[in-house]
Amino acid sequence: MSDVVVVGSLSVDFTARAERLPVVGETLIGSGFATAPGGKGNNQAIASALQGVATALVGCIGADHLGDMIVEVFDELGLDATHLVRDPSVPTGIAHITVDAEGRNTIVIVPQANSLMSTERVLDHEALIGSARVVLTQLEIPVEATHAALTIGREAGSLTILNPAPALQVDDDLLRLADICIPNEVEASELTGQKVIDRASAISAASVLRDRGCREVVVTLGERGAVYVGPDATFDVRAFKVDAVDTVAAGDAFCGALAAGLALGASRAQALDRASAAGALATTLPGATTSLPTAGAVESLLERGRDEALPYG
Repeated sequence: MSDVVVVGSLSVDFTARAERLPVVGETLIGSGFATAPGGKGNNQAIASALQGVATALVGCIGADHLGDMIVEVFDELGLDATHLVRDPSVPTGIAHITVDAEGRNTIVIVPQANSLMSTERVLDHEALIGSARVVLTQLEIPVEATHAALTIGREAGSLTILNPAPALQVDDDLLRLADICIPNEVEASELTGQKVIDRASAISAASVLRDRGCREVVVTLGERGAVYVGPDATFDVRAFKVDAVDTVAAGDAFCGALAAGLALGASRAQALDRASAAGALATTLPGATTSLPTAGAVESLLERGRDEALPYG
């Protein structure tokens, strides 16, 4: 039994650091390089587990050395790798990431094994998914697999969360399966056709997504926090002051920590506060899985930041 089940992507990240991001046709000399497991499903599952919540991940990796690396990290963290499908016909997914001196990044994803996640493979784990308090999924796997995961969760009475990343156009049938939808500015803009540039436009985009079927919407706004729009309330989610070095996986930390908080019975406001703290902490260390914070680290930032937390603005 797992309180949170994540259905999503796994990859290995190849991250290069440079003073700035290259322009088209330019070659830069980098300042650092790292290889580590990643992928939104992987990152969000680890982020949830690090908050002390029983978490399982359903995903597909290759029967190769990169898949071995992912399984080894699962073992080190005490996560159950038995729900990872290993397919020898295709390599494990990868991501090429460049991070500049200000922590901004560009990412190219090559899905590979993630592309083999299908409705059938999700249904193979129906009992696990249906037993969860919270089902969390994204769009780095085929949309049919995301749809199947949310359908199982909805029919079982689980709280269903969709992080519509990367930014894609999806139909209303998928959005209606999401109790909570968590896009960032770019994703909210892509989904609604409205440019999200500030609080007002974020609330407007969230309202459009609610009209299309999502019960609740959280638009994340980076260092400016987030906005929540639900059936009974609209409110800002504060940001936290940190020294950011790398924004990779900040959104995943937010989603995983939010799922964990809600699985533990926290209110929307409480869970979002913890999620914002987790997302902020993830920017203070380089890498994806290496930057995801523990429950203790989140609690420490909440305590330190109660007087320093920034309102939206």
